[in-house]
Amino acid sequence: MGIQAPPQLLELAGRSLLRDEALAITALEELPAELFPPLFSMAFAGMRSQALKAMVQAWPFPCLPLGALMKEHKPHLETFQAAIDGLDVLLAQEVRPRRWKLQVLDLRRDAHQDFWTVWSGTRPRVCSLLEPEAAQPVRKRRRVEGARAWPEQTWAPVEVLIDLCLKEGIPDASLSYLLKKVKQRRGSLLLCCQKLRVFAVPMQNIRKILKLVQLDSVQDLEVNCTWKLATLGRFAPYLGQMVNLRRLLLSHIHMTPHAIPSKEKHCVGQLTAQFTSLQHLQELYLDSISFLEGHLGHVLRCLKNPLETLSITNCMISESDLMHLSQCPSLSQLKDLGLSGVNLTSVSSEPLRVLIEKASATLQDLDLDECGIMDSQFSALLPALSHCSQLTTFSFCGNPISMAVLESLLHHTVGLSKLSHVLYPAPLESYEDVHGTLHLGRLAHLHARLKQMLQELGQPSVVWFSANPCPHCGDRTFYNPEPILCPCYMAA
Repeated sequence: MGIQAPPQLLELAGRSLLRDEALAITALEELPAELFPPLFSMAFAGMRSQALKAMVQAWPFPCLPLGALMKEHKPHLETFQAAIDGLDVLLAQEVRPRRWKLQVLDLRRDAHQDFWTVWSGTRPRVCSLLEPEAAQPVRKRRRVEGARAWPEQTWAPVEVLIDLCLKEGIPDASLSYLLKKVKQRRGSLLLCCQKLRVFAVPMQNIRKILKLVQLDSVQDLEVNCTWKLATLGRFAPYLGQMVNLRRLLLSHIHMTPHAIPSKEKHCVGQLTAQFTSLQHLQELYLDSISFLEGHLGHVLRCLKNPLETLSITNCMISESDLMHLSQCPSLSQLKDLGLSGVNLTSVSSEPLRVLIEKASATLQDLDLDECGIMDSQFSALLPALSHCSQLTTFSFCGNPISMAVLESLLHHTVGLSKLSHVLYPAPLESYEDVHGTLHLGRLAHLHARLKQMLQELGQPSVVWFSANPCPHCGDRTFYNPEPILCPCYMAA
């Protein structure tokens, strides 16, 4: 066993001071600012609630990154409440403490990772951490709608930064306590949420929480619910207020069977109208959206800024939708394009070719998995692919492509120096029958042939083949250069 390092003098002094919380609180007025972080960390780990409460009120830095400390030391509810109570008492005072500088209470677990270790002495000190990342978005202090008028001599509100994940289950006691305080101190305590995840939660509960959030602070939103389109329509007005949104994911939104077309059109209009407010949107992910077919043009017309990422997965879209994609000016600078699970078997490949050609100067990642693209369609895309000079990753497994077309692909992409990750479908010639039974001997032969071609062309020799999903278990067989078989094949 290794010899445990003796505690540092700073740690011993902190422990000694915290044994008498009343004395520790009295000493805060004269305590050097550099000693606040290590003493606060020790008080938090030791659940010294009264000392924590007092230290929040006297905190000498603009930002208190409590979330990073909570990640390191699993917080006790009473300890968390003590920190929030300290802030609550502070905001209630007409005359603030002399040393008080706190502007931001950061509850995000993945922010300011180095702050506490730097101040504890376990890492070299960085002077800039005296003012740690104050409020990542430190936005203009503004009057909150509905808040009381501020007197002429007033204090700026304090922002609480948090990442919210709303899901079913027992309500989080810490979050409930925080929301209660935000409601009580409306206008002086602002709840800011950079990342918001919404899962299966009753809409009335979502509304109660979102009324307390500064919606213009949301930059990353995921709505991953099995909602009906009408439910999404009720959520839409909140989306429109998230004017600084950069990333949006909508998943599993479905229509009611036999829905009235006029009502359906109204709900789609409610949603798409909000996109005009999203001036900073860069990434859009639409997954398993049943109403998208025939309505994609409405969404795209409302986009005002160029997108960097567009991912449409497991959706039905029409040829006219593809035409809208190819004509949309907001997609000319795409870095990532994903159409995985979008059936393109019966549509012309021309709009997709135009879209790839238009984004060829910037496109880095292209995902066409499970699109049902056949030889003739894929061949039509090859000239556009050959112009994608920034392409690094290309995946198109699950498409019925012959070996001849795969060889043609190699010749068209030989000049793409950045292309390093390609996932090929197992060629049609590697299957024994229409049921998708793999012939491993043929697969090995075709793999070796493709690998040899790559070597002769001076390209990386790594080749990944992906077979169609097993009809029994749904798993795939991968090959590089040995097969990674699905469980059914192994059992046989």
